[in-house]
Amino acid sequence: MKPLFENTPLPDLIELKDISQTYDGEKYILKDLDWLVEDKPDQGQFICLLGPSGCGKSTLLRYIAGLQTPTQGKILFNGKEERPGVGMIFQRYSCFPWLTVAENIMLGGGVSWALAQELIHVCGLDGLESRYAEYPKLSGGQLQRVAIATQLAIKPKVLLLDEPFGALDIRTRVGMQDLVNSIWNKVESTFIMVTHDIEEAVYLADEIHIMGKGRFEERIQVPFDKKRTQSMKSSEEFVRLSRKVREIMFGVSGG
Repeated sequence: MKPLFENTPLPDLIELKDISQTYDGEKYILKDLDWLVEDKPDQGQFICLLGPSGCGKSTLLRYIAGLQTPTQGKILFNGKEERPGVGMIFQRYSCFPWLTVAENIMLGGGVSWALAQELIHVCGLDGLESRYAEYPKLSGGQLQRVAIATQLAIKPKVLLLDEPFGALDIRTRVGMQDLVNSIWNKVESTFIMVTHDIEEAVYLADEIHIMGKGRFEERIQVPFDKKRTQSMKSSEEFVRLSRKVREIMFGVSGG
């Protein structure tokens, strides 16, 4: 069987080698897992992780972010254990409610007022600089935009997104998909996103990595241009690819 992840002429941005995770010494969430994320120069990648709940998707993000250490195995960045700049966006809005939008970005990223203003514009927060980053002064979508701007301020080599739109209504979620695609087109970072939404993964990713229980089952290349529009979701190619991913997902989950 051909391995899902194998060496290519491109350097490896992230490599997880022989990763295992157990919390009780008996039951393994992950066992002898390998995973490669290639370093595509001057453009980055957008990888979406799909899989059933509890298969280890969010655990992989925590490894990369340095928030968790595996029971066994190594995590390498460009062949070394030294971690580059890594930002992470969570489903729950990670903002300081006692600070304004601008103060959150300046403090979180350690940047100047001028750069904070630039990020405010990039993330569609114009006119909200002086509002406190709390609900209901800001909507859920606006709070998530603040979180994204704060992480972009550190100029991450890798931006991790752990179900970042899970708490948003469908209209706001669609707008956030377009925002994230727009940002990905403006930076050279690699984005790695966990989602349970198949159409969202097809819309955003240039690669979809599908996990089963503790292992990778499939790696799918998404053939669309880097710039995406919502109208493409009704195209025959988009519908066909979404159906293919769904069929694989049902096979993985046993549904």
